[in-house]
Amino acid sequence: MLRGAADSLLDLTIAPGFSRIGWGARKALGLLGPIKVDLSGKVCVVTGANSGLGLEASRQLAALGADVVMVGRNPERLERALVSVEESARAGASITSEVIDLSSLESVRGGAERLLASSPQIDVLINNAGVLLDSRQVSADGIELTLATNVLGPFLLTELLVPALAAAALERPPARIINVSSGGMYSEAVKLDDLQSAREKWSGSAVYARTKRMQVMLTEYWAEQLADQRIVVSAMHPGWADTPGVESSLPTFHKIVGKALRTPAEGADTITWLAAAEEPAQVSGRFWQDRAVRPVNRRPGTAAKAGDQRLLAEELSALAV
Repeated sequence: MLRGAADSLLDLTIAPGFSRIGWGARKALGLLGPIKVDLSGKVCVVTGANSGLGLEASRQLAALGADVVMVGRNPERLERALVSVEESARAGASITSEVIDLSSLESVRGGAERLLASSPQIDVLINNAGVLLDSRQVSADGIELTLATNVLGPFLLTELLVPALAAAALERPPARIINVSSGGMYSEAVKLDDLQSAREKWSGSAVYARTKRMQVMLTEYWAEQLADQRIVVSAMHPGWADTPGVESSLPTFHKIVGKALRTPAEGADTITWLAAAEEPAQVSGRFWQDRAVRPVNRRPGTAAKAGDQRLLAEELSALAV
């Protein structure tokens, strides 16, 4: 009871709760113990695995014995990351890579086809890749690049991999989809009539935050759509973690918060826990941080309306054609 109250208080305080202070406090309270699960024989696909949270999640899953498929768009960086994960993998774990540019619909379709051929059963899909841009850019398909990379590409990849997830769930239920969001999503509402952010002055952080809220909306959508296939869908935010993406995209924030930033390993902990532990497998469509369910809304005017999740999925389906 007291531990739960302390955890909730940390969450309400935002800065301490999201920072390394919150991580340390929750660990001291016994809320973040070692993950003692054997994932041998389970296939985990991790996007954005070149660096940061994706790389750390790949390491942690491999250390638990999972067969990890690391997805990234840069072959050279992906190969270097793969070698580093192999060093920490449990004996018998398979570590492979797949080059996919999530901003390109053609690349996503080709990559999904190869993944389905090599891994007809996928136990865990972790949608982690993302970008935060300082100017409005478009993808090769003419889609605003933040939306294309953070939402549209992962949406299409997930939809295409559902058969492999469902196949795994038949033998080793449940299969799991984990969408890596951000605490920044609390600050923004999704604008369904302007998904590509074409009607306002550009703010990279605001656009990024909206795409992260979209990921949570899709989590709720898929949780309903895939329930009868025994696929559990979760979203999470890692707190404030010291990753290359944060350093390059938010240099002022990175400098101010400094040593209070979590390590990538600390930020990735809940990703791994959601992929491996029994507790989160019992519920679908929730938003997690530090292994606990968190509220989806904190600011007035940012909550999705009933039915917005389906409308978002329909809009993305139309863009993915």
